[in-house]
Amino acid sequence: MSGHSKWSTIKRKKGAADAKRGKLFTKLIRELSTAARLGGADLDANPRLRLVVDKAKSSNMPKDNIERAISKGVGNTEGEQYEEGVYEGYGPGGVAILCETLSDNKNRTVGEVRHALTKNGGSLGASGCVAYLFEKKGLITFSRGRIEIDALLEAALDAGAEDVVEGEESLDVVTTAQDFESVRNELVSAGFAPDNAEISMEPGSTVAVEGKDAEMMLRMMDVLEDLDDIQNVYANFEISEQEMARYA
Repeated sequence: MSGHSKWSTIKRKKGAADAKRGKLFTKLIRELSTAARLGGADLDANPRLRLVVDKAKSSNMPKDNIERAISKGVGNTEGEQYEEGVYEGYGPGGVAILCETLSDNKNRTVGEVRHALTKNGGSLGASGCVAYLFEKKGLITFSRGRIEIDALLEAALDAGAEDVVEGEESLDVVTTAQDFESVRNELVSAGFAPDNAEISMEPGSTVAVEGKDAEMMLRMMDVLEDLDDIQNVYANFEISEQEMARYA
């Protein structure tokens, strides 16, 4: 919707200003270790690990840290093993929230997620209560000022992308989860270097929030993303640019 920002866009804008390097590295180390444990250390044979390694490099994580986390995952060093989990719930105004976690203590994790939701006007729901509202998609993001838009659009559609969504400052090439790797590789080969590339859970529809609900939603998302066990948080809300300016 013109003049509005979905959470996925808000998150990128906030992330540039609010990123906490140590917290980010903690989350990346967990994901590197888990991806290596589940799929092995060969990047060519483990797309999930390759994606996390790319993210770690773009976040300026030292090479030694990356290699150590991968080694831990495949069993070459001792350390915690993390289990994947998904928690679902609701925010102010009926916003749907989906949290992906990696945890070595699920009792702690569910307690922390429940507390973050209830303290900010939300509630923890049963498994499956909102997951059906989201679909796994590939998102390949480019800064508008660095590319020729028409050329990217043509290249993306030729590569098999579903859509190209224009934002105020960026363009998102949207793919199916299955086509994500091939589309990204073709765009890179064509000379288009993305600022970010990830598999994301995208909502089929969004809920507009404003006023107190908007303030509580932004605070809730910040609290959730600050939890060590949380890897990703998805929500189907949007806020007008005018409303966002009040909380900048």
